[in-house]
Amino acid sequence: MAKTMTRGTRFVLFLLAVATFSAPVLSDLILAKVERRIDLTSQIVRITTTLKVENTGSDPVSEVLLTFPDNQANHLAYLTVTVNGGKGKGKASSGGNLPVGVVHPEGMPPSLTTYSVSLPKGLGKGDSLLLDVLAVFTHSLRPIPEKITQSDIQLVLFQESAHYLSPYDVKVQSLSVKLPDARIESYTKLENTKLHGSEIKYGPYENLSPFSYLPIVIHFESNHPFAVAKELIREVEISHWGNVQVTEHYSLVHAGAQSKGEFSRLDYQARPYVRGASAFRRLVARLPPRAHSVYYRDEIGNISTSSLWGDSKKMELEIEPRYPMFGGWKTTFTIGYGLPLEDFLFAVDGKRVLNITFGTPMKELVIDNLFVKVVLPEGSSGISASVPFPVKQRQETKISHLDVVGRPVVVLEKSNVVPEHNVHFQVYYKFSCLSMLRKPLMLIAGFFFLFVTCVVYMHVDLSISKSSPTYLAKLQWEEVQTNIQQLCNIINRCLTTNDKLEASLRDLSRTGDVQACKTTRKSVDNLLKELSKELKPLLTFLQSAPQAAHIAPKVEELIAKERELQERLMAKHSTVVDCYEKKLGGREIENRISSHQQKITALRQEVDDLLEFIDEI
Repeated sequence: MAKTMTRGTRFVLFLLAVATFSAPVLSDLILAKVERRIDLTSQIVRITTTLKVENTGSDPVSEVLLTFPDNQANHLAYLTVTVNGGKGKGKASSGGNLPVGVVHPEGMPPSLTTYSVSLPKGLGKGDSLLLDVLAVFTHSLRPIPEKITQSDIQLVLFQESAHYLSPYDVKVQSLSVKLPDARIESYTKLENTKLHGSEIKYGPYENLSPFSYLPIVIHFESNHPFAVAKELIREVEISHWGNVQVTEHYSLVHAGAQSKGEFSRLDYQARPYVRGASAFRRLVARLPPRAHSVYYRDEIGNISTSSLWGDSKKMELEIEPRYPMFGGWKTTFTIGYGLPLEDFLFAVDGKRVLNITFGTPMKELVIDNLFVKVVLPEGSSGISASVPFPVKQRQETKISHLDVVGRPVVVLEKSNVVPEHNVHFQVYYKFSCLSMLRKPLMLIAGFFFLFVTCVVYMHVDLSISKSSPTYLAKLQWEEVQTNIQQLCNIINRCLTTNDKLEASLRDLSRTGDVQACKTTRKSVDNLLKELSKELKPLLTFLQSAPQAAHIAPKVEELIAKERELQERLMAKHSTVVDCYEKKLGGREIENRISSHQQKITALRQEVDDLLEFIDEI
């Protein structure tokens, strides 16, 4: 609370400084009546002021000055002045917004920001005029306390002057402050102060001198959403094939009292309006009535907690974040929708005109930084934008599918944006209808050349010439590979035959049938002779082929080792059969064949290694 009093003291000191300037800037004008209405029902402060201006001088007056303290002007987001049906001798008619601009007149206090309102025509002697002034402020409500728990309500502080701060004399002035709820912690009580439910009335006050002041402070409950978009990128992409695609990327924060302590989902689910009174659970966007293909997602993916309804006049999208938004909590998400082109694009004087709203469709959302990007079709020229309030403008290029030089993008940038900025603006550009055929023709040409290429490829012989050395060398190497494969197959068949000979010895040891063992030996001898005949032409080819020079020695070694293996097996077989015929014991047989067996095992391993080596080559 000490911080609050310090800030209030600075406000009073500011007003005391203003009071030193007692002489009015324009003595010919007076404010015969001032009615101010301050709306504090949301985070956006709206001050509506009705001024009855009278000219008491002899010269016509063409402008009226409005003054705001600098600390208040820094939060001014929107200011409009309109004529509200003049009264008196000089009767004016109501019309559009009057031109308003910042001026720096001499003799004004340095801590004031002054705006000049240009009147539709000079205000003559004795004439009067009614002006309606709407001033919209953001970030003007301070949460007090600045940090609250999940179950606390949110209290905010608002400071103002009960007297209208003006460089002119004020004859009669009144002020009413509308609050969101009847619960008020405290408020400044002055003479002629009345409280009616959630509305506080100050005045009327009469005969106020220029720069008159009377500070007031109101501390009240406000649990309405303090939703602030730190950044909003709104992309409007035009397709002349009948659609306007709108995509909005939000970076949102709850700008109210900071949440402290732990968050209990159980308590929140049980009593959300008690254990989460300061949080907001949903936002509502009012979309154009014919919006279609609406989606709502974030970085994780699609968010299903949304609903859409509407009729022929309006369409509302209610979105709910993945979690309730307490003070200081942040979230990012994207909404998108399509619009029919004929509702927003028109032809005027040989140009195309896009007429669409500037701000966000979200209700009561404050935007710190807004970027509106209008993506025009490729080939657009003569581009210009018309916005009813000051914005920063620039152009850039966006590369999309099937683009050649890219699409021109008009970028409009504005800070401190409120719902009052959600008015129509226009983008003018030239675009030839023939440019619409560019991409279809590109697709047709692309597919045509693809089919032509396929046809040419199928009918053209791209193989290497059969008489070239490279082709001949390739054929020779393929022949070498074939012969090596056949040779390896024959060696494997020899090894299989050798296995049959080993199997006959095992049968002999089991049955003692010497005659059957000799029969197997005879059939194996015949088969090995046939295989040896098949090997000879293959070996001869490999020895004569230049392409096989690096592998022929290994092949020769393989054949030699395999033959040696056959000889050792035959010797072993003969020894075992002879021992059985002489009816020698098992130990004697093992002693006689032990040397043969050791060599057979070594040779078999060498043959396997050579086969593996040749197979890798």
